[in-house]
Amino acid sequence: MNPVEIIRKKRDKQKLTREEMEFFIKGYVDGKIPDYQMSAFLMAIYFNKMDFDETVVFTDIMLNSGVVVDLSDIPGVKVDKHSTGGIGDKVSIILAPMVASCGVPVPMISGRGLGHTGGTLDKLDSIPGFRTNLSLGEYKEVISKIGIVMIGQTKEIAPADKKMYALRDVTGTVECIPLIAGSIMSKKLAEGIDALVLDIKTGRGAFMQSKEDAIELAKTLIAIGNRFGKKTIGFLTDMSQPLGNAVGNWLEIAECVECLRGKDVPDLMEVTYLLGGAMLMLGKKASSIEDGIKICKEAITSGRAYKKFLEMVEHQGGKKEYIEELSKYPKSKYSKSIVSKSDGDIVKIDALEVGLVGIILGAGRMKVDDVIDPKAGIVFYKKVGDSVEKGDTIAILYCDDEEKLKQAEKRLERAILVATEPCTPPKLIYAMIDEMGIHEWKQ
Repeated sequence: MNPVEIIRKKRDKQKLTREEMEFFIKGYVDGKIPDYQMSAFLMAIYFNKMDFDETVVFTDIMLNSGVVVDLSDIPGVKVDKHSTGGIGDKVSIILAPMVASCGVPVPMISGRGLGHTGGTLDKLDSIPGFRTNLSLGEYKEVISKIGIVMIGQTKEIAPADKKMYALRDVTGTVECIPLIAGSIMSKKLAEGIDALVLDIKTGRGAFMQSKEDAIELAKTLIAIGNRFGKKTIGFLTDMSQPLGNAVGNWLEIAECVECLRGKDVPDLMEVTYLLGGAMLMLGKKASSIEDGIKICKEAITSGRAYKKFLEMVEHQGGKKEYIEELSKYPKSKYSKSIVSKSDGDIVKIDALEVGLVGIILGAGRMKVDDVIDPKAGIVFYKKVGDSVEKGDTIAILYCDDEEKLKQAEKRLERAILVATEPCTPPKLIYAMIDEMGIHEWKQ
């Protein structure tokens, strides 16, 4: 086969065969097809898309470019969760130990943050000693022992996706639903799971800002999961303002620890309990999502979820003393309070801007090789819908660089709007999506 002919075929909006896609993707992984031809191929897909059958084939080829983990010797229904990402989205760090403590094994392979969204791996890496780079053997060993493991993508898992994603990131071909779906599902299907719960974010701070795009992505992901025999359901959730109060890696870990100990951060825990309830239902430990939510709440109040988190930290090399005594962690050199300049209600906290402010402070990266400061970030004391008086603290910024702190302060002030009209918080959970369609979620 000729790579140029395959590129031309997709450029001209024709459907590709399995043989053509296998030839192209395998050739790229093996180094026989250069970056410039793969870039052209990806751009052709970006503009002309792939139909569902092509997307399934694309996913299958990437899935089978590496190892598909077999966890059949571990008892129980293995269930994972995937979020399309957002600002302050630390749900996995509470969710995984909570669900595992209820008897559902959770094998989780997560990603790093890039651009304005945070990454679960960067948050876990802020725990001193914690290893997210376990080998596949260690991955299986940890989940066998304690029913939970949280790592990054290994070189054996979907290597085609790993190589192609790096190229997509620098060629402007990330925002394409078939490519996104294939990338996500090839990794998730390789983990050894039996079922999957998706958290599809929409709003200003989300990857898919429009509801229409978010729903299309959710439908594609769910259809792929079910086509591969993995029961998959999803929820469409809001990302117009940060989720929870903390933004920044260690700051988010600290918030998760407090929630695992029983602190109620309403929006964060509402999403966490919902996804947990769905995971318990799919894991056959609850008769319904609502029943699963009750069981998850008991796992938090009893301390069982927090104990499971400590087990995971210990088994993955983390120093438990920093979790048990959060005040031991180093503090940023500088901090700055953002205060309200008037009385009123907070009507807007621009999630995208908050994410970009976090990057200025050192909490995120714009390039893969940027160095993250795990201490840096923002803690919010007020959210959309809260009333404030002049002089009230809305947020505090943390950073080791005084000049960057000043830049961040000005930008965050512009991202927050206080008005005299009363304001109610945005709806947090819009819909549940499964193979039967979209169902409005009534809270």
